Amino acid sequence: MKPKRERIAFQGERGAFSEEAARKLLGPDVAVLPCARFEDVFRRLKEGKVTGAVVPIENTLAGSVHENYDHLQHFDLPIVAETSVRIVHSLIVRKDVKFSALRRVFSHPVALNQCLDFFAQNPQIERTPFYDTAGSVKMIVEEGLRDSGAIASRVAAEIYGARILRKSIEDVRQNFTRFFLLRRRKDAGLLPNSVAADAPWKTSLVFTTRDAPGALFRALAAFALRDLSLAKIESRPLRGKPWEYLFYLDFRGRVDSPPAQNALRHLAELADWMRVLGSYPQGA
Repeated sequence: MKPKRERIAFQGERGAFSEEAARKLLGPDVAVLPCARFEDVFRRLKEGKVTGAVVPIENTLAGSVHENYDHLQHFDLPIVAETSVRIVHSLIVRKDVKFSALRRVFSHPVALNQCLDFFAQNPQIERTPFYDTAGSVKMIVEEGLRDSGAIASRVAAEIYGARILRKSIEDVRQNFTRFFLLRRRKDAGLLPNSVAADAPWKTSLVFTTRDAPGALFRALAAFALRDLSLAKIESRPLRGKPWEYLFYLDFRGRVDSPPAQNALRHLAELADWMRVLGSYPQGA
């Protein structure tokens, strides 16, 4: 049974792509708590101020969100679901602003860099970095800027009463961000209604290996020997231990299946340290 009242934390202002992911996972009427920093998102969930948190973990163009990999390791907040959102960058203005009046466009640096063709075709418009995509829409509306636009999601235009001048100005249409839904451990069994009953499962974990020849090869063999397919592996620096690394790994399968249990027992014998970060239905 789901909580009576869902409230989801995410980083950014209302209308961020993370809010779009929260709506995709939990429905259009989900209550949200915008946070300034990713660490704030994790802390609000840990403190019980919200029932869940939605965080981006990787983008098909920009790569992994390394900060959130680090937070997954530091906070004991299991992953319970995932989803992918196609990143459609829209050029957004106040309702009374015309394209010919634009001299600046604000957005997060990553979003600006994903729309370089638009700026090359419109050299009269200066790209101006801002801390947040949706925040840039909020700012141009609140400050009444008549020579400025913003690049953000359609949801941001909807929330702040702005107008979309041009849709899908990103350079590459195949631009997706993968998001995790996190909960506190006591609520880890609460799956969103958006999850298909027959969805295949994935499991994410983090581990360290001994500094010895072939250590990583033997660790990965624990999964190969049980015919478990790896979906991703990523290394991150181990804080406080220069030139040592954590390995984040996703494999296809439920953590409670016999092959997965055997693989994890095998890995535990080889690893210095290991933690399962979550086992969850594979997102669309």
